[in-house]
Amino acid sequence: MASTPLRRALLAALVAGSVAVPVSGAARSAAVPAPVPAVSAAWTPPRAVTPPALAERYAVSRAAIRAAERTAAGHGDRWRAGMLRALADPARQFLFFDGRDGGRAAEVYGDLSAAERIAVLVPGADTNLDKYGLLRGGASRLARELGTRSAVIAWLGYRTPSTVSLAALTPGRADEAVPGLRAFVRGLGVARPGARISLLCHSYGSVVCARAASDLEVADIVLYGSAGVAAGDVAALRTRATVWAGRGGGDWIAGVPHVQLRLPFVTVGFGVDPVSPEFGARVFAAGDGGHSDYLKAGSPSLENIARIVRGQLPPVVRRGA
Repeated sequence: MASTPLRRALLAALVAGSVAVPVSGAARSAAVPAPVPAVSAAWTPPRAVTPPALAERYAVSRAAIRAAERTAAGHGDRWRAGMLRALADPARQFLFFDGRDGGRAAEVYGDLSAAERIAVLVPGADTNLDKYGLLRGGASRLARELGTRSAVIAWLGYRTPSTVSLAALTPGRADEAVPGLRAFVRGLGVARPGARISLLCHSYGSVVCARAASDLEVADIVLYGSAGVAAGDVAALRTRATVWAGRGGGDWIAGVPHVQLRLPFVTVGFGVDPVSPEFGARVFAAGDGGHSDYLKAGSPSLENIARIVRGQLPPVVRRGA
């Protein structure tokens, strides 16, 4: 039976409440001014990822970080300035950096010039420069788990929504991110032909990856901690990649209703659960961790995600939840 406007509104409130309650108070921090990067074209990898070419790119990004640090200090934001000073450490490797509007960056962990396996992490809501530590920690732990001949790239290449917002329940921000992600992955393919590329997509990042999937030459798309991807099943993604899904036993996102509601001017929710049998992904064991624990040291999810990136089957593979 068709839903009444009142019923649709109540369901929309249920979806919003399911997301907002576990993370109340997680609103996006205030924007801090930052300069326009001097080299705005540096949003994809160099065409040849030789050590000299990468060193030049990393130096350009480091200069952009230091410029943003000076601007933050001049604005009186000493905390942001200190954080940017840490990012500008010569040991850090950024393919691009833009400090405006929450920040855009792509940081490399490992030796990209020699990598035979490349994992691109696409983060979810509320990931920005002020909350960059979680993304960095997961990327560095995965890089250690993968070992040599591998590289991990933390791709903060889009304007992530605030968790407690309507934007986190709609695909608008994901659609904005699609061109940048496609260009970045295409650039990696040109720079490292023959390398095995995997997309690791957390939470709202899984919506980004699903929207971009049809035009991505990657081996695997891994969806974890996802409330849905706005696609009815794997076939609807129109990808040749192997699609994986996982969810920790303690992840609050399991309680988010898997619905899509067409309201006036907006569609709310992302529909089918990616770990459900009807979606058709290969489901990997993710342990009992919570929403931010998928790349936690020693966790089953970290071990199994690393196996997928290496092209190995996790020890438990099944269809559906």
